[in-house]
Amino acid sequence: MAERPGRRPRKPHSAQVVRTERLTPHMQRVVLGGDGLADFAADTCTDHYVKLLFGPEGVTYPEPFDMERIREEFPRSQWPVTRTYTVRNWNPETRELTLDFVIHGDEGLAGPWALRAQPGEIVRFMGPGGAYAPDGSADWHLLVGDESALPAIARALEALPKGAKAFAFVEVSDPEEEQKIDSDVEVVWLHRGGRPIGEALLEAVRALEFPEGRVHAFVHGEASFVKELRRLLRVGHEVPREDLSISGYWRLGHNEDGWQASKREWNARIEEEQESGTAAAA
Repeated sequence: MAERPGRRPRKPHSAQVVRTERLTPHMQRVVLGGDGLADFAADTCTDHYVKLLFGPEGVTYPEPFDMERIREEFPRSQWPVTRTYTVRNWNPETRELTLDFVIHGDEGLAGPWALRAQPGEIVRFMGPGGAYAPDGSADWHLLVGDESALPAIARALEALPKGAKAFAFVEVSDPEEEQKIDSDVEVVWLHRGGRPIGEALLEAVRALEFPEGRVHAFVHGEASFVKELRRLLRVGHEVPREDLSISGYWRLGHNEDGWQASKREWNARIEEEQESGTAAAA
């Protein structure tokens, strides 16, 4: 039997910063464009995401940019690292890709970059990925998340047809972090203040009187509260797994590299525990 050809490595997209905008004290918008987006598309999922590539400071890569060559010729410590961001908007006519970044001053990698980004700066990224869009056959929709999930929740709400029944709960630090969303669904903004992340979201969903009919739910954000909401929805409300898009975008105390390394195992363990609980409750 002939050997199957190896999987062809994906080629990163290359774009330029077109403009930036400070949306709220802790949210920065960066719009990318240019001819490098000619073969890019992000119009099937409302949670499309891209993985931005950041090289270590002081490291210059040969052109044309080639990840396989970099991995062959550079030590691992000089490989680009990735940071994952939801596509807030994609305009295929103007070829403009909009990304929103949660920022905490100089903390992190992508947030400080977004604050400093200048028009004309080159950005490389992989993607898009994505798996969720509101199911038009559902009787109602539930969307829950913290700041990290806000771009995807906003995009999902804007994709819902007028009059669709939906409940949206978004937790932010304070009223200044609320955003205008082009939807007739009234977003319930929960202000965290000094409370633990996700505590207000847990209270809100627990207090929600679930309507009759099939729900299609999107729940994302910090892993600990997502874990609790997964249990509530799967075990407490017996929502089928196929009607849930639910995962931790990040985990308190971990950067993306550390979280991504353990995320699959974490999710599998939690899913197994809660599937057992669902079976026991049946």
